[in-house]
Amino acid sequence: MDNSVNYSQQQLALDQMFKDINPALSARQAGIESSRCYYCYDAPCIKACPSKINIPSFIASIHADDLTGAAKTIYKENIMGGSCARVCPTEILCEQACVRNHEAEKAPVKIGLLQRHATDNAEFEGHPFERAENTGKKIAVVGAGPAGLSCAHRLALLGHEVEVFEAQPKAGGLNEYGIAKYKLTENFAQEEVDFILSIGGITVHYDRALGKDISLSTLKEEFDSVFLSIGLQDTSSLYLEHEDNDSVLNSVDFIKELRQATDIDQLDIPKDSAIVIGAGNTAIDIACQLKRLGTEEVTLVYRRGEAQMSATGHEQQIAKNHQVRIKTWSQPEKINLDEQGKLRSMTFSKTYLDQDKLKSTGEQFEVPCSAVFKAVGQKMAYPQTEQLIPTISNGKVATFHNQLTSIEGVFAGGDCTGVGQDLTVEAVQQGKLAALAIHQELTSSEEK
Repeated sequence: MDNSVNYSQQQLALDQMFKDINPALSARQAGIESSRCYYCYDAPCIKACPSKINIPSFIASIHADDLTGAAKTIYKENIMGGSCARVCPTEILCEQACVRNHEAEKAPVKIGLLQRHATDNAEFEGHPFERAENTGKKIAVVGAGPAGLSCAHRLALLGHEVEVFEAQPKAGGLNEYGIAKYKLTENFAQEEVDFILSIGGITVHYDRALGKDISLSTLKEEFDSVFLSIGLQDTSSLYLEHEDNDSVLNSVDFIKELRQATDIDQLDIPKDSAIVIGAGNTAIDIACQLKRLGTEEVTLVYRRGEAQMSATGHEQQIAKNHQVRIKTWSQPEKINLDEQGKLRSMTFSKTYLDQDKLKSTGEQFEVPCSAVFKAVGQKMAYPQTEQLIPTISNGKVATFHNQLTSIEGVFAGGDCTGVGQDLTVEAVQQGKLAALAIHQELTSSEEK
């Protein structure tokens, strides 16, 4: 058998199973949608966009059939505009602020889809931006996720040499390893990485982890500045007996495995029933992907109500569209095994709020399952072997003005910091702001 053909067919089958949840606009649809924009002078959509893209300007370019100009406007502020157009919760950001959303029709301009239309169809000869003259400065970026890539790109654009140290064998961070496969389909995450790196001046070192292969003190000695974007490496616990059972899994690990799989047979998929514990986008992502993989019954359980879920209403609707059962006001109490030690079910207590304090009603119920997926949050695990440690606040790296940490010359951004809502678009913005601050610091010190 020709293995290359077989692999191609397997990959195609997996890609078909995870087709794009938001199909792209056609040229005609984009033209019509772009004509709906009022091109507001003091546009509220720009204020609501964490990366401050000039939204009316790029939509006007689309309306004038200048997709390359539109994409350049987007990339000027957000070099990961392609992925953000796919994963950004526009329904609570720019589209919620759109003045059309406050009219009788309650139908905002489809900003996210228009952004995708521009970035997907722009035609550049090479990279859209040209690097400034080499400054002779070298900056280390730890982590090649959205914050790290954004920072590296902006620094390279400003003429600096950048070395990125990435713990994984691929760059992209959550875009490569942690986003639902139906949001970033096929090989888009790596294609975007290649696009970012094509500006030049950026070297990526793979399989190089902080505290293991590199140290912050060494980086400070060898580079003019350092940017930390190490993400969140640890997952929260349910603190229940039998949580170490082989059928009780971390959602982020399964999503990572799924995104790297080339064949569905590589995955251990629960066929009859699964429980997902959590209320955020990761919980929604894993629940919907399990349904697409063929799990018959998927129950998402949360201890509070739908209104308190961190997943947006749009994300919750995606879960309902996938026939995911959402069970709220239910708190995990027990993981139940059979006599052979095999997972049988979970026991939950019904809950209610009493003056903002969660309490149990005393009533319990049991949900049968063959797998449990935990999506109850991630935590930063700063390497214990590191001797140079920035100030940690509430479990994350504390940042001050312009993403500066408590250590001189060391900046940080992305999920490892306590800034924002852990959104991709916010991580990109933090990386950009840190790069501008680093540039200002290095060039101003040179002038003195």
